[in-house]
Amino acid sequence: MSQLFLTVVIPAYNKEQQIQATLETVTAYLGKQEYSASILVVDDGSSDGTRRVVRSYIEQNDAPPDVRLIENDHRGRGYAVRTGMLAATSKYILFTDADLATPISETGKMIGSLEAGHDIAIGTREGIGAARANEPYLRHLAGRAFNLIVRLFTSLDYHDTQCGFKGFRREVAHDLFSRVRLYGEDAKPLKGRAITGFDVEVLHLAVQAGYRIEEIPVHWSYRAGRRPTFLVDAPRMLADVLKVRRMAQHGTYKEGQPEHTAGQ
Repeated sequence: MSQLFLTVVIPAYNKEQQIQATLETVTAYLGKQEYSASILVVDDGSSDGTRRVVRSYIEQNDAPPDVRLIENDHRGRGYAVRTGMLAATSKYILFTDADLATPISETGKMIGSLEAGHDIAIGTREGIGAARANEPYLRHLAGRAFNLIVRLFTSLDYHDTQCGFKGFRREVAHDLFSRVRLYGEDAKPLKGRAITGFDVEVLHLAVQAGYRIEEIPVHWSYRAGRRPTFLVDAPRMLADVLKVRRMAQHGTYKEGQPEHTAGQ
C-alpha cells in the first residue's frame, strides 16, 4: 500500500458550532485533489459538544478522505498540535486553525513549497501577496508588537511566526515536535482557552537544526467568534518567548538534536 500523501491536523477546543462546517469544507477540498489525504482532528479537552459532532461526522461520512479523532485532556493548542503531528504518518503534514481563518484552498501553496525541497512551509499574513481581512486594528498592532519581541529575543527573522497554517515533511515534524519543551509530553492540564507561543519554539528548533523554511503569503480572515483575550494571552506568550530564549542560552535544545541537519 502506497504512503499517504497529506494529513491535515485540526486542533479544536470548544468548536461545537464550527467544526461540522470546517470538516465539510476540508473534506470537499481534499476530495477533489489527485493525492491521497486524511484529516486528523485533535480535540483539546473541549467542554462543549465538539467531540460528539466530530464522531457523528465520522459515522455519517465514509467517503475519502478518512477522518480521525484524537481526544486529549485540555493542555492547550501547542500540545494538541504536537499530538496530531506525531500521530500522522503521511509524507507531508499540515496543521490549520479549526475556524479555517486561512482557507484550506491555500494548501496548494504549502505543498508546492514542500515539493520544491523545503522542509517547512509557514503561512505568513504579512508581506507581498498576503492579505488580512476584517482584523481589528488593535489586534493587528498587538500581533506586530509580538513579532518584534520574537525578533529581539530569539534567532527568528520571520514576518509572522504565529499564523496557524504550517506544513512539514513528516520526518521533520516528528523530529521537532518530539523535542519541544514548552508543551511537550509533560505539559500540565489547563483551565480555559490558552493562546501560547509554541510556534516560536518549533521554529527555533527548526532553525537550530538547519531545516529549510519558506514563508508562504496567505489570505487570512479574522473570525468574529474569536474572543479578544489579549490581556490574558500576552503575558503567557511573552513568557513562552523568554523561556525559549533562556533554554537556548543554556544549551537545553542541543540535547537530542539530530546529528545531521536537513539538506546534508
